Amino acid sequence: MPMRFDILTIFPGIFDSYLHESLFKRAQKQRLIAVRAWNIRDFTDDRHQKVDDRPFGGGPGMVLKVQPILAATKKITRVSAKKGKAMRTRTILFSTRGKRLDAAMAKRLAKYDQLVLICGRYEGVDERVAEHIADEEVSIGDYVLSGGELAALVLMEAVSRHIPGFLGKEESLEEINGSFPTYTRPEAFAPRKGGKLWKVPGVLLSGNHQEIEAWRREKGKA
Repeated sequence: MPMRFDILTIFPGIFDSYLHESLFKRAQKQRLIAVRAWNIRDFTDDRHQKVDDRPFGGGPGMVLKVQPILAATKKITRVSAKKGKAMRTRTILFSTRGKRLDAAMAKRLAKYDQLVLICGRYEGVDERVAEHIADEEVSIGDYVLSGGELAALVLMEAVSRHIPGFLGKEESLEEINGSFPTYTRPEAFAPRKGGKLWKVPGVLLSGNHQEIEAWRREKGKA
């Protein structure tokens, strides 16, 4: 079965272009992953499809309510159960107070069968979502975004890279090769006529693989 990503958001259309290009498009076609964005508004008990309300205690902005998020997660769990296989599921709420996403977390999350990703908006999400629905809170950095949708895309790509076949070749993982400067043709590039040439480091043109590997290790530490 493909690994499932179920995204809870009030803007499901945000994901359309990115998920239907390049690696994500191929991975879904090959059934390595399955992605579905669920509109939280479809699960509200409000006849006007309202999913937010004013915060208790006062303050600016609106807060996403717990009811539609709980209803959505229950629906997703039921849909998954119908597949006839017990799924290892992890529910994640994106939050500035969450644990920082890094390579180790991405590798750990890749071991699950399903990730349910809750994307907040406005001034945030009712804290009872973090307390009773989410398994963990995740942050992608020390800055504030308008919603969790970009964070969801970042996490999905970081996790998917650890799914066999997603990259095509396991050797593409930076965790294996490390990160170092790369160059391609031409060997010397003229940014303007008569100007100074931008050249490729000579060691990369030497054909000496030991020296090249040593150079990459050294530059990768910078």
